[in-house]
Amino acid sequence: MLRGSGRGAAAVLRRWASGGGQGQGSGSGSARPQPLEPSLLRFLVCPLSKRPLRYEEATNELINEELGIAYPIIDGIPNMIPEAARMTRKNPPPAEGSKQP
Repeated sequence: MLRGSGRGAAAVLRRWASGGGQGQGSGSGSARPQPLEPSLLRFLVCPLSKRPLRYEEATNELINEELGIAYPIIDGIPNMIPEAARMTRKNPPPAEGSKQP
C-alpha cells in the first residue's frame, strides 16, 4: 500500500525499479539480504490497519507493532500480502468486544 503524494512515490519506485545505483548483477554472491530502500518506508503502510510500518534491519522485515505482525522483505521488495506475514507475538490481542475471563 502506498500513501502520500503520487508523484513522490512514483519517482521513488521508478528509481528503485531502474536499479537506483545499486549494483545489479554484480555477481558478488553475498548471502546478505537486500535491505529496503529507506525512502520507500515513508510511502508504505500496513494493508490491514493502514498504519505506518517500522523497518527492522536485523530481520529485514516491516513491523506493525499494533497488530503484532511482520512482513518479509525479499530481494529488497516488501511482501505485503497478509498471509505472508508472521506473528511477532505469542498471543494475538483480543478482538474488540470480546471479554477476557
